[in-house]
Amino acid sequence: MSTAAPGTVLRGGPPRVEEVGDGLFAYVQPDGSWMVNNTGFLVAPEGVTSIDTCSTELRTRTYLDAVRRVTTAPVRTLLNTHHHPDHTTGNGLLPGATIVAHEAARAEMLATGRLHLPGIWAEFDAGDVPFAPPFLTFRDEVTLWVGDRRCDVRYVGGPAHTTNDVVVWIPDDDVLYAGDLLFNGGTPFLLQGSVAGAVDVLERVVAPLGARTIVPGHGPVCGPEVIDRVLDYLRFVLDVARRARDAGLSPLDAARETDLGGFAEWTDRERIVGNLHRAMAELDGTPPGGPVDLLGALTDMVAYNGGRPLTCLA
Repeated sequence: MSTAAPGTVLRGGPPRVEEVGDGLFAYVQPDGSWMVNNTGFLVAPEGVTSIDTCSTELRTRTYLDAVRRVTTAPVRTLLNTHHHPDHTTGNGLLPGATIVAHEAARAEMLATGRLHLPGIWAEFDAGDVPFAPPFLTFRDEVTLWVGDRRCDVRYVGGPAHTTNDVVVWIPDDDVLYAGDLLFNGGTPFLLQGSVAGAVDVLERVVAPLGARTIVPGHGPVCGPEVIDRVLDYLRFVLDVARRARDAGLSPLDAARETDLGGFAEWTDRERIVGNLHRAMAELDGTPPGGPVDLLGALTDMVAYNGGRPLTCLA
């Protein structure tokens, strides 16, 4: 069994806790690439709300140790921002917490499990954690209270990163926990959501909030400037997808012919292939968030990566 021994240094580097408001914390895991996500936790005298867990037993135990160094209050509530395993695998290490998510997140977790596909990502030790899907779900919005502070948990209204993304907006502090709607320094990934849908969500839901501090799903804590950077990338993907479809190219061939420009500096550049699979499928009539050939797209990403499994520091 994996454990978080004192002094443990995780692959990618030691995580850090950042206070982004009074009692509001971000837990940032470098380097923010595949399966190396951010979480957050909100501290009140009566207990802690955890925003997501981590991809492995070791990473989640290390996260929970970090929470205990800040407060002795128990984690009473666990909110999953979406169903992906890097944000939910550790749920089972919080058996006393009420696990909350959008109703579609529960359905996706039950349908897909943890999605650790052999041959796609570099091997890692997930440890031994009971599978624990959310058991309190909602459709549109629910309010969490951290002491007397209101925290609005909102479903974004349609497919974006996934079909079940929610954000946590704390208006008194202008702090937004964005989940994987936003990556800072990493390539966004929309294979199980919608590229066009993500543009709509960022423009219609996220940007108008006016957040001053954003905890992205991956990468350093940042300000609202990250929204425009991600939108630039998403619009770039949509443009490449349209031109590739007109030229009769496959998503893999289109990606190989595409100069990523400044986006090449971001981690996980091979996600361009999966994003093109999604965008081109929707151009051909697949509804936003509708089914695509997940394994085929991931296999193409491995091919783009030179036949090597995708780098994973989990």
